[in-house]
Amino acid sequence: MRTVEELAAQVDGLRGKRVLVRSDLNVPLAERDGVREITDDGRVRASLPTWQRLLDEGARVVVCAHLGRPKGAPEERYSLAPVAERVRELLPGVTVRFATDTMGESAQEQAAVLADGELLLLENLRFNPGETSKDDDERGRFARDLADLASAYVGDGFGAVHRRHASVYDVPRHLPSAAGGLVLAEVEVLRRLTQDPARPYVVVLGGSKVSDKLGVIDALLGTADRILVGGGMVFTFLAAQGHDVGTSLLEADQLDTVRGYLTTAAERGVDVVLPTDVVAATAFSADAEHGVVAADAIPADRMGLDIGPESATAFAAALADAGTVFWNGPMGVFEMEPYAAGTRAVAEALARSDAFSVVGGGDSAAAVRALGLSEDDFGHISTGGGASLEYLQGDELPGLQALEG
Repeated sequence: MRTVEELAAQVDGLRGKRVLVRSDLNVPLAERDGVREITDDGRVRASLPTWQRLLDEGARVVVCAHLGRPKGAPEERYSLAPVAERVRELLPGVTVRFATDTMGESAQEQAAVLADGELLLLENLRFNPGETSKDDDERGRFARDLADLASAYVGDGFGAVHRRHASVYDVPRHLPSAAGGLVLAEVEVLRRLTQDPARPYVVVLGGSKVSDKLGVIDALLGTADRILVGGGMVFTFLAAQGHDVGTSLLEADQLDTVRGYLTTAAERGVDVVLPTDVVAATAFSADAEHGVVAADAIPADRMGLDIGPESATAFAAALADAGTVFWNGPMGVFEMEPYAAGTRAVAEALARSDAFSVVGGGDSAAAVRALGLSEDDFGHISTGGGASLEYLQGDELPGLQALEG
């Protein structure tokens, strides 16, 4: 993939040129007193180095991104306006403009007055049906309109590179293009996980559903030495072993698949570590009655919402000698304090470890920041959970393919 430096040489310098940057600004928001606020700005801060690099070169930076899953039309709750405010705070001294549309009157006017070293953030790409359309012609028309806003393109939204969307896949076909520093760093890290990783190679998988991680589990059974399983997905593993899981999250249609994974792991010498105890509650609530029970004795009227203290200690011990660790998915409902201890134990074990540790985006990255841990204690915190998983399972990522063309 071409770098920004190579792009600058190709277009005879970036000063005075409008550069369209596809970033990943899909941040979590919460409403307080009628005002929407960002609860985790990790993806915004991860985008800053590429923007700053372009601004320092005198480029006129036009940033496009999505937020949430609007249905091809404007929805106030998915507006990027709060993100624009945060960008202004993070780039003091830089004029940061915000267009109230993506390629309409506001975008055209703001782009026309953009000066060297200024940044324009466009409104949510997904307010336009062409961004996510499966119709090549519709998506292509939207891509051409986006491309008309600039004379060069930088793909830096790693969290979206697994999507065949207009701003990710089609726009690079119309403009001189390069990969941003964030995308290049993410790919380099993932290559380290797939090409001769330092061993033992330990993978920690959590989150709610086994079905979300079928491909990556299948791939990791050929590369990992040890797989620790927590989160809601673990109850399908426990049920596959014949245990009752009460009212815990269970994907009954995946039981045979999970049994197959356990058999394959045993045949290949991959150690699959499951919790021996869990924190089980009477309801999905921080205020519900809850307590620690054995993983093979969950009461019929209770649901598991975190791994238990014995399991947290065992998971930490299983990480202690690791050479490489990939972690994707929390161990429990960490947003509720009674069910955060398992995720905290894994995060703290990784922070202490000498292993090359990769936190695979999404809720795992949010958990690290929510728990107040220093990002410097981890080898790499990814901005793209889904993209990371698809890369590790060997899928071709459209956004990377477009930048390689």
